[in-house]
Amino acid sequence: MATPVLLSWSGGKDAAWALHALRQRQDVEVVALLSTLTEGYERASMQGVREEVLRLQAHAAGLPLLRAWIPQDCDNAGYLQRMGQALEAARLRWPALRTLAFGDLLLEDIRHWRQQQYAALDWDCLFPLFGRDTATLARQMIDGGLRARLCCVDTRVLDAAFAGRAFDHALLDALPAGIDACGENGEFHTCVSAGPMFGVPLRLQQGDTVLRDARYAYTDFAVDEGPS
Repeated sequence: MATPVLLSWSGGKDAAWALHALRQRQDVEVVALLSTLTEGYERASMQGVREEVLRLQAHAAGLPLLRAWIPQDCDNAGYLQRMGQALEAARLRWPALRTLAFGDLLLEDIRHWRQQQYAALDWDCLFPLFGRDTATLARQMIDGGLRARLCCVDTRVLDAAFAGRAFDHALLDALPAGIDACGENGEFHTCVSAGPMFGVPLRLQQGDTVLRDARYAYTDFAVDEGPS
């Protein structure tokens, strides 16, 4: 019997590709997606993806979307409290659920932190993409049909002009030296609109780009409600 898995879902390419990778395996079954959203903004924390877009992504993936709501300016203790509540609710729905998966790629300290924190909550952690060469993986995602755009750029390391750009081969070729091809060091985040993990592509409308905290350039993406 396959082990049920809850996948941490930011709306970005790494989470989406982790779902694709997990679905290639026979020993696990992703039963739901879990997104961390910030109260008052109704967006995925850090990535800034709207809740309505996360819902549409989950629908396209054929999975329920669970939510962990955190307050603005949330500290680590508050984050873990809210996550613990969300995980407890998930376990009530799927009593056999003990595994939480993440799309982390190469940061060992983040992986270790997750393992420590969630072990205290009686959860195992799974990292289906960890250790992959990110330059190779980025191009595999694109060639595999993943479509995404940059929704957040850290302007301290990457020009704000990259915000809103398509995550494609042209973007990878244009990235300055030292910028990870998957943005794994926080250089950028993405919003996914299509790929093999979705039954249908999403229709998203690109909005404005704004600078927040004098550092992060966020490009807004909303569900396109216009005629097909």
